[in-house]
Amino acid sequence: MSVTRDSEQQGRAPDPALIQRAVGVLARGGLVALPTETVYGLAADAHNEAAVRAVFAAKGRPVDHPLIVHVASAAEPDAPLDVWSAAPTPAARALARAFWPGPLTLVLPRSPWVLDAVTGGQETVALRCPAHPWAQALLGAYAAQCGHALVAPSANAFGRISPTTAAHVRADLGEKPQGLVDLILDGGPCAVGIESTIVDCRGPRVCVLRPGAIARDALAAVLGYLPGDADARAPRVSGRLPAHYAPRTALELIGEAQLDERLAQLAGESVAILGPAPARPYPAHVLAHIPAAQEAADYARALYGALHALDASGAQRLLIVRPPQGGAWEAIHDRLARAAAGGGVYALEGGRHDAPDLNG
Repeated sequence: MSVTRDSEQQGRAPDPALIQRAVGVLARGGLVALPTETVYGLAADAHNEAAVRAVFAAKGRPVDHPLIVHVASAAEPDAPLDVWSAAPTPAARALARAFWPGPLTLVLPRSPWVLDAVTGGQETVALRCPAHPWAQALLGAYAAQCGHALVAPSANAFGRISPTTAAHVRADLGEKPQGLVDLILDGGPCAVGIESTIVDCRGPRVCVLRPGAIARDALAAVLGYLPGDADARAPRVSGRLPAHYAPRTALELIGEAQLDERLAQLAGESVAILGPAPARPYPAHVLAHIPAAQEAADYARALYGALHALDASGAQRLLIVRPPQGGAWEAIHDRLARAAAGGGVYALEGGRHDAPDLNG
């Protein structure tokens, strides 16, 4: 799908008092959940190793799974590349100028001083400048007062459904003293709803490591060619594990033509469905149905909220009717496939996520 800066969430304006409170929490090494235009992130000081490791602990995230560094807007949109990367490429500069602030993450050779805890021990660093006004307010204030940027992976237990509202964060990680996050900033629902596009900008040609809110054709309009996929030598990045974005309930992807037959086969189980409106009423064992949006951007915006709702419905199985194909739908199919691979697999014990380390 193609996304512009004008699509950012038009919620309430950032609260200066809450932003200053968040700055204080982060300066003390704490964790702040903040809204971005994609999903809510779990922010910590990218220069504080103890704070970065606290992010991994709160999420139950494997320590070799790198984090994305979030930077504030600058007078020159690509200026942060010179700080964080040892070798910014012309393609990276062009993409930053075209899409920052926005849902695009650039992977580049790291500067020597970047923490290993941030990069997962790799020689690359992932950088993004988010567009959400609350994220920009916090990043700008923190940079001005502390001189630092933030890491901010999705604010959920590792492998689970990403949060697109503050309520999702409270239900998953929770806020202290009962939960794991020091402060949750509520900036309203995320306008894009799925994670950023991640591109590898190290070589002579850019390639896509994770499809996301900015589609390949939008990248091609800047690069002059359609970026391809990563090969086996690509660096590890967020969201590329086979199982990810997963509900606790078993999830199946199914074609619309097969839905009635599959429902008959599952007559002994309770079911919840994300898909088109039915031609006739569903059978009684369908506990919940959420109509699927027809446009890719609308579908993406509502996807994680729908998965959260279906997962909470009490159904024993979730059925997702496959959406349309095409470039605008690539990232959505990516998220659904990984959610189906992980649905019902991970276990939560004692409020902590106990997930297998699937990272390769």
